[in-house]
Amino acid sequence: MPTIEERIRELEEELRKTKYNKATEHHILKLKARIASLKRELERRKSAKGGGYGFAVKKSGNATVALVGYPSVGKSTILNGITNAESEVGEYAFTTLNIIPGVMEYEGAKIQVLDMPGIIEGASRGRGRGREILSVVRGADLIVLVVDVFSPNPSSLIRELHEMGIRLNESPPQVVVRKRASGGLDVGSTVPLTRMTLETAKDILREFGYINAEVIIREDITPERFIDHLRGNCVYIPAIIALNKIDLLPQEQVSEIMKGLRGWKVVPVSAAKGEGLERLKEAIFRELDLIRIYLKPQGGEADMEEPLVIKRGSTVEMVCRAIHRDFVERFRFARVWGRSARFPGQRVGLEHVVEDGDVITIILRR
Repeated sequence: MPTIEERIRELEEELRKTKYNKATEHHILKLKARIASLKRELERRKSAKGGGYGFAVKKSGNATVALVGYPSVGKSTILNGITNAESEVGEYAFTTLNIIPGVMEYEGAKIQVLDMPGIIEGASRGRGRGREILSVVRGADLIVLVVDVFSPNPSSLIRELHEMGIRLNESPPQVVVRKRASGGLDVGSTVPLTRMTLETAKDILREFGYINAEVIIREDITPERFIDHLRGNCVYIPAIIALNKIDLLPQEQVSEIMKGLRGWKVVPVSAAKGEGLERLKEAIFRELDLIRIYLKPQGGEADMEEPLVIKRGSTVEMVCRAIHRDFVERFRFARVWGRSARFPGQRVGLEHVVEDGDVITIILRR
């Protein structure tokens, strides 16, 4: 009996050989769903056996950024230029053999930046310790794809990340699946579907072993995104591109390369000469969508020198948890001054959403 890995390889080979047309479209979708289902089962078995990946990085600071790129594109030089880290730099491939963390301080935020070993073709299948590396990338809040002017196409990087369930600049699929004891598959949509029929959705669900379930689709979803949702292990991470070594080509050639990366947020830099690194820091901060709030003790003055940095969209409850885990249990109310308040000193509860620059006083039970 073939192993799961052998079945996956057989199905991938069948998928590769099947030419796409209207007649084969449904068969191709079922193949993709079956492959994704088997890969999910394979990951579950590996996890049950305790098959850990070799790297472990303790997260710190207000957010974590992963520098991902091919070998020798200048990731270590960028890390050294924007953080307090000292990662070894060399003019040869695979200088970085471990994950090197550094801290970037910007606008009151302390952002952890990870210099990852170079990604090579087949990394998602384990080549060059790729799965270990990419497993760390999955936990990042932002990915910076580092390319240089001599190899600016990030498509193979994106492909390796995709194979590891990492989706760049995408939002999670708007799908709800509720298993039930009987009743078969009840699939509905709140929006018109133009990319997939409800019958196709049912076929994909069956490939994943769903027999009785209620499913609600809330976007004009593609079959691939529907499969991603059922796969259950995809992560959705924002990403930008750092185009390095711009000092080695004329400006007009760099401009042409930038045009080829249209659709991406691209920051051109020369890490070796320190050019563009401040722009890169600003872009990282902006893409992380962090805000700063200031704490004001009851009856005292606000500390405007040391902001509390949190994600945009955070509530007062999240602010309390960021300060101390006991604050939520002891919370009475808060007063807010700033853009989120209808008037200065507005009294609010835990559900109130704060905005950048707000001043907050937390009132606790004694």
